[in-house]
Amino acid sequence: MKILVTVKEVAEAADDFEIEGTDIGERFLDYDLNEWDDYAVEAGVQLSEAYDDVEVVSATIGPERSEETIRMALAKGVDRAVRVWDDEIESAEPDVAAKTRLFAAVVAEEEPDLVLTGVQAADDGFGATGVSLADEIGFDWAAVVNSLDTDDDLSTAHVHRELEGGVEELTDVDLPAVLTIQTGVNEPRYASLRGIRQAQSKEIAEYGLDDLGLDADAVASPIARTEMYEPETESDATYFDGSADEQAAQLADVLRTEGVVSE
Repeated sequence: MKILVTVKEVAEAADDFEIEGTDIGERFLDYDLNEWDDYAVEAGVQLSEAYDDVEVVSATIGPERSEETIRMALAKGVDRAVRVWDDEIESAEPDVAAKTRLFAAVVAEEEPDLVLTGVQAADDGFGATGVSLADEIGFDWAAVVNSLDTDDDLSTAHVHRELEGGVEELTDVDLPAVLTIQTGVNEPRYASLRGIRQAQSKEIAEYGLDDLGLDADAVASPIARTEMYEPETESDATYFDGSADEQAAQLADVLRTEGVVSE
């Protein structure tokens, strides 16, 4: 059995940052493995530990810088990785539809029995790629999975989902399938020193559009970012300086002025 886990490197901006062009300045960004994808990686690795002959492969769309993030997935038990990137992909800034086509090409190359994705990414929060991929490749799917079990023959996944309005769903999904994994489904492990060392020798295959049998049209998008700016604050908040006692006294004065408390 082969499990393909899609992972994404996400950026977190510093508290104080500057906008450069149509993006946040690179020096103000810290990169890490997307939180939801971390749970998907753990789900895949747990299945590989529970059953024989299970290979876990991670796939990401990202520049060479993202290999550090990929290595963290490898250090946690992923067997090998695929990184998709080239100059045309970089210039296109792929949207969900483009990423779907790229991952679909990876699926065609790897022929997995199960695809695991995070529910969403911490940077854009679209929550669309996993389900979009399932539709593109014709796999059964289940989204927002927070409990996962499988038959011993790995032919069916038994999943639990929490839906809107407090609705809970238990359902069976026949493999091959795509499951989008919610946080809390497991407890992602820390990468051990041994795992980190082993990750350095694990394979990261690099694919461009040509390698996947695609052309520039596959990553073309009708969406383009034209501007980025910090919105002006409209808050009338009052800040109090001084010690706790001094701030309390200033607050009491304001409350009395506004008629909230009496003398």
